[in-house]
Amino acid sequence: MSGATFPLSAVVGHDDLRLALMANAVSPAIGGVLVRGEKGTAKSTAVRALARLLPEVEVVAGCLYSCDPAAPDPACPSGPHPPGTPSERRPVRLVELPVGASTDRLAGALDIERALVDGVRAFEPGLLAAAHRGILYVDEVNLLADHLVDLLLDAAALGVNYVERDGVSVRHPARFLLVGTMNPEEGELRPQLLDRFGLSVDVRGTRDPSERAQIVRRRLAFDAEPDAFARRFAGDDAALGERIGRARSLLPAVDCSDRVIRRIAGACAKLEVDGLRADIVTARAATALAALEERREVGDEDVRRAALLALHHRRRRGPLEQPGIDEGELDRALEGAGETAAAGAEDPEPDGDDSGPDGDGPGPRGQSVGSDDDGSGSDRNGSEAGADRSGGGPHGRTMAAGGSDRDVPESPEQARHTDSPGAATRTDSPAGSFHAPLVRLEAGGAGRPGRRSSTMGGESGRAVGERPYAGGGSELALLPTLRAAAPHQRARGRTGAGLKLAASDLRSPLREGREGNLVVFAVDASGSMAARRRMSAVKGAVLALLVDAYQRRDRIGLVSFRGSGAETLLPPTSSVEVAASRLAELPTGGRTPLAAGLEHVRRLLALERVRDPDRRPLVFLVTDGRANIAGEGARVPAGAPGGTAGQNAPATAGRSARAAAGRAAQALVAGGAGLVVVDSEEGPVRLGLAGSLAGLVGAPLLPLGELGGEGLAAGVREIRGRAA
Repeated sequence: MSGATFPLSAVVGHDDLRLALMANAVSPAIGGVLVRGEKGTAKSTAVRALARLLPEVEVVAGCLYSCDPAAPDPACPSGPHPPGTPSERRPVRLVELPVGASTDRLAGALDIERALVDGVRAFEPGLLAAAHRGILYVDEVNLLADHLVDLLLDAAALGVNYVERDGVSVRHPARFLLVGTMNPEEGELRPQLLDRFGLSVDVRGTRDPSERAQIVRRRLAFDAEPDAFARRFAGDDAALGERIGRARSLLPAVDCSDRVIRRIAGACAKLEVDGLRADIVTARAATALAALEERREVGDEDVRRAALLALHHRRRRGPLEQPGIDEGELDRALEGAGETAAAGAEDPEPDGDDSGPDGDGPGPRGQSVGSDDDGSGSDRNGSEAGADRSGGGPHGRTMAAGGSDRDVPESPEQARHTDSPGAATRTDSPAGSFHAPLVRLEAGGAGRPGRRSSTMGGESGRAVGERPYAGGGSELALLPTLRAAAPHQRARGRTGAGLKLAASDLRSPLREGREGNLVVFAVDASGSMAARRRMSAVKGAVLALLVDAYQRRDRIGLVSFRGSGAETLLPPTSSVEVAASRLAELPTGGRTPLAAGLEHVRRLLALERVRDPDRRPLVFLVTDGRANIAGEGARVPAGAPGGTAGQNAPATAGRSARAAAGRAAQALVAGGAGLVVVDSEEGPVRLGLAGSLAGLVGAPLLPLGELGGEGLAAGVREIRGRAA
């Protein structure tokens, strides 16, 4: 079987991706690359190809941490390495981190086998040690657990991995090129994590037929004869490798002048980029790009190219905003910054350490080319209240709960169409300022880590006890295992230093933590809801709830019901940005099939339970409670049973439809879903139909008007839901 890798020089297009990868190969202090893009765009291919063209590294023979024999780490756990220690040359390692990896696998942990058998407290290195002086590649980094992303980025920023657990205290170097790839359709990374990736690149498939044909021809040729295809591009790849080697040697001599630094700082200030990491990364990237061009001084074009790669993902502030930067806006910021730099050139900063608070290096992050334990929901970089007022509209435009999205018309007449005779529809902008109360499911589940409901027996959280070891790669609790085995050593005939274990001795930790839930928004988009621009306020409230769901690590689904039935606008996903976009484009008008909407949600949850049985469902039903369709596709006739035709027919139809809605709500709750009713009814005369529906099934009722007050923001409501 051939071991050939698709050559980097054979990848068609993706110039920005190649440039970002090469810049990080020259200067790993940049902090890595985040490659964002749709599936099938050669993201992984390019990353794997980079490792094959990098120069070989010389390491201390037998060192598990790849120490450089010219400057070995004095505190290396495999050391010490005195002068004259044998060395060897080997290719740069490409270490891949699987999405399901554990903390022990990534950072390293106590060597359980040696501890139990030999009684030796030894450290077993993890993937961070294996990646030192190489490449650490994380595919689908947006699906990686948050605590692993934090650990990974901390090590990348510091260049050192610290392990303090299970009686082990180890420090070892961990300097590597971090590359993460992701498909934005599966959910975005959080802004505070995005910021810690050095560069970012968006990859899109080309729409040029000739380029697509060239890609197909090259892929077919590689699959048919990998070695022959690799030889065709061996010279080009060798040239790229030599170019990186020369740039590495030249890098210390490249001058990033005070004028350039002022230009970078001025542009970042004009673009209102938070923090100083963006300035530092842009300066480092510009220096690396100048070295790749074999120039000893950073120029304006180096700054521009570096800023496009370093600032793109740092413009995302709110959780519902899309990353992105306009080249024209960047050019204007650089032009203005250049004037400021020229004016201040006579007053240079004094010499000294200008690395700033993050001078040790930012965490890696790139882009592709072509709650706290108490459930507060606050992110590290901002408060929940601040985030509640921001949202993401179509095409990456910002949509605030207190304003309107430019893509959504202000007036009902601007987006009016008909879905049935006499039933007008329209699209309204979100409006109002709303706060999301904390709603939790009772009992303890075992779902994915998050910040909403309690978990007991899951894989994350703090250890509160122990339980028998379940096998299958489960976490092993060392001290409880030793305590269970100790009383039986004499009976088992132990004579030496080793410990004799039985399967019944093994224990796993019992953990208590928080989980993210499956949150489905069922939005009544009928004509009764759209009256008096009520839908604008409804969208603002749902937007606040969306932000809350984002902060609590939930999966999001969106169901709309109007006219004669219901539809899934957004299947359950982690991409809350897409949910906000679909919400902004939600049309309203027509009759109210409330029972059909609830039944549609019940079927959707049944399907999701098969895919992810541990994630507990929570449904927010946004409605005024009015209903005039008894079931999906079935309008209540004028002479329905139990009533009379003529003047009383509308009232009879309404009662039948509400009864059907009540039965559908009971079936939904009986199936294990937690239900919250958001009552959107307004006006001086209120029927209280939504409240009646909530009372029928024992669901909390959140009046829309109260969501605009501060009182509910800190409230906690626990509701019944299926315990996993």
